[in-house]
Amino acid sequence: MLSEFELVRRYFGRAAPSALLGVGDDAAIVRPTPGAELAFATDLLLEGRHFRPHDDPRALGHKALAVNLSDMAAMGARPRWALLAIALPEADEAWLAAFAEGLYALAARFGVDLVGGDTTRGPRTLCVAILGEVPAGEALRRAGARPGDDVWVSGELGGAALALARPSEADADAARRLAAPEPRVALGERLRGLASSAIDVSDGFAQDLGHILAASGVRARVRYEALPRHAALERPGVDEALRRRCVLAGGDDYELVFTAAPAARAAIEDVGRALGVRLSRVGTIEIGAPQLAIVDARGAPIEPPRGFDHFAA
Repeated sequence: MLSEFELVRRYFGRAAPSALLGVGDDAAIVRPTPGAELAFATDLLLEGRHFRPHDDPRALGHKALAVNLSDMAAMGARPRWALLAIALPEADEAWLAAFAEGLYALAARFGVDLVGGDTTRGPRTLCVAILGEVPAGEALRRAGARPGDDVWVSGELGGAALALARPSEADADAARRLAAPEPRVALGERLRGLASSAIDVSDGFAQDLGHILAASGVRARVRYEALPRHAALERPGVDEALRRRCVLAGGDDYELVFTAAPAARAAIEDVGRALGVRLSRVGTIEIGAPQLAIVDARGAPIEPPRGFDHFAA
């Protein structure tokens, strides 16, 4: 049986070249880039709530880091360093090897070093904290949307929600989006200076856009037909009620919703083409108390389903 310290050394004790001091001491030490501000985020994944006991551990390693990278993307920040706090019911070496492989593979893609964390025995819980850098004064925030701005969304919505709610109807791509989402880090960095506000879609498009509206003190009008939906949602077995629920309220998409002035349209479209990421203009920010109006092709209002909330009844 592995001891706690052997577990850390064997699976999470890799060198962290960007840190002054990494895994193995009481705290990590890093040196931020001169002129940069630090962005911090953390996300927790709990077995039975966010993932199932028999889910692929390699995909879990990827997702545990990916959801944090998505927060960096929404801020326009470059991710740099991560910490991992993990609770495990037992020191299963095969599970740990696969989990670490998934986490480190994604970390390598985005230049992130794991610099510390903690381990304990208990119900399987995965908690990553991440630090990123953004040029001073250039971070994307929720409180920046202005009347007249366009509302944009990246990628497609609803695939991950369909894979969770109706696995039999989801295709392989939708299942992959649920298990191993792709964080839009490059897009977030390219949106600095173009977007007036941004957020990632973790709890549902309507709910997450609502956070921008509340922080910015504005309302928005969104055309439902303009929302990009995952191709699996067009399958014959998916009825319109399920389709709307997945598109408007489905979590785990980890796409970016952002606002920008109309003058930035051409530049934003250029960014989408350069990155190979679909960017859709879906609505408009308006003057008024924070409220989201979603309308169908005839202009009739659509009441969005409620997004995800851990403590909702």
